[in-house]
Amino acid sequence: MKAVLLPILSIHLFVAGAAQPVIYHGDWNDLNKNGKEDVYENPARPVPERVADLLARMTLEEKIGQLVQAHREADAEQVFGSRLRQGRISSFLDGSELIETPEPRNRLQRIAVEQSRLGIPLIFGHDSIHGFRTIFPIPLAQACAWEPELFERSQAISARETAAVGIDWTFGPMVDLARDPRWGRIAEGFGEDPWLGAVYAGACVRGFQGTNPAAPGRLVSCLKHYVGYGAAEGGRDYNTTEISEYTLRNFYLPQFSAGVSAGAV
Repeated sequence: MKAVLLPILSIHLFVAGAAQPVIYHGDWNDLNKNGKEDVYENPARPVPERVADLLARMTLEEKIGQLVQAHREADAEQVFGSRLRQGRISSFLDGSELIETPEPRNRLQRIAVEQSRLGIPLIFGHDSIHGFRTIFPIPLAQACAWEPELFERSQAISARETAAVGIDWTFGPMVDLARDPRWGRIAEGFGEDPWLGAVYAGACVRGFQGTNPAAPGRLVSCLKHYVGYGAAEGGRDYNTTEISEYTLRNFYLPQFSAGVSAGAV
């Protein structure tokens, strides 16, 4: 009986193994599982070439999927698994559960890379504005110190702790100019002075990203929210704004300009 079962078992294992494409090849990954290294899979090719090659392969639905961000839930694999396999989600923000380890993130990433048609990796974001495990004073309070180096050091610590649990991207610093105390989000920013805000914006970006946001212990920094967002009328969040070009350029744009100059992605 053993002599009959062993060949059957061997055939079953061979077929099962053959059904799984080999994705990881050391210096490149076969993301679309076609057995060859395409341009977008080649890390040695220029980024614009890789992007153009990938876009040419994508369907309209997959392109739209790269604009979709989901909120990470405890059962995200079950809730979003089907959409991930179809390439209809590109990133996740925060989560309803305490983020302690990269394991939940890695499970979602494996679905996106190993089970979708083009294997486009996910990006994971989090609002690490003034700390992650180590909590620092709110940005408005830190701004009172007039020490850009303080922001740079605290955000470097925040980046290290955030990256350790699998987060790639932080929605910070918040560089909206805030001059209406009725607006509750003034706590997230640096206050009412555009020059000081610009200095702190650059310091935060350097703290989060260092010289390479892809390096271990670093994060991609995303300036927020949008130019002029802090001018919401009546202190009501998401309200309308009325800003002259002079005010826009001289008061609301400097912080964003400083963050971009510091390398914010």
